Amino acid sequence: MSELEIRKAVKERYSKIATSASSECCDGSCNDGSGLISLGEVVPVEASQVNAGCGSPLLLISPKAGEIVVDLGSGGGIDIFRASQVVGGNGRAIGIDATPEMIWRARDTKAKYGNKYSNVEFRLGEIECLPLESNSVDYIISNCVINLSPDKSAVFKEAFRVLKQDGVFAVADVTLQKEIPESARNDMDSWSACIAGALTDLEYVRLLETAGFHDVEIEHVSTSNIGEYPFPYYSSHIKAIKKNPAVAIANLPRLSSQMVR
Repeated sequence: MSELEIRKAVKERYSKIATSASSECCDGSCNDGSGLISLGEVVPVEASQVNAGCGSPLLLISPKAGEIVVDLGSGGGIDIFRASQVVGGNGRAIGIDATPEMIWRARDTKAKYGNKYSNVEFRLGEIECLPLESNSVDYIISNCVINLSPDKSAVFKEAFRVLKQDGVFAVADVTLQKEIPESARNDMDSWSACIAGALTDLEYVRLLETAGFHDVEIEHVSTSNIGEYPFPYYSSHIKAIKKNPAVAIANLPRLSSQMVR
């Protein structure tokens, strides 16, 4: 499958979700947004109706008033509306999505509430080429979206670029313990359903570290089988830090005589 074919299939699926009354990604089996209930006020019902996710990335971070949170693949805006309540009027919550219908729907939801979400913004853009300035963001979150990208290396490099020093990358995503069969990788429906594009845990860590991140952590939140395929996948929480290069080097383990063979 070409990158263009993957992008087209994903956009077609999520444009349909955006224009439906309510919907979920995947088949609903990996959705676990219950943890968001304790964060801030109740989000707009319009955003809750488009709840496509596999975890609760906001539970991984502790944004302060005045900070900036960006959601990659923000969909109907549920996590952005939550984050906006935490960062307050002097902070910003920015959603990025490649599907115009999702952006239109999220902006329409914001408009219905007047000035209540004045610190919220939704921008149309690919997560591999973020419409954001370098070193401008405190937190990057995402919920079951990065697996949809045909160029995850670019996603991680862009996240690293826009984060400030000590900025936090905290996402929920589908991961695997081992590589899946080629037949599953080539299934277009499985790509757009958050399955065929999933990375193994080891590859996720490798790509994040290659992009420059440190302290990468992956926690499996839940596990299930993928449709007809006889192998498990995980709804996972992934967290990493953009450290100051000098600090990162200083914290590297020192060589000892026992480590040299």
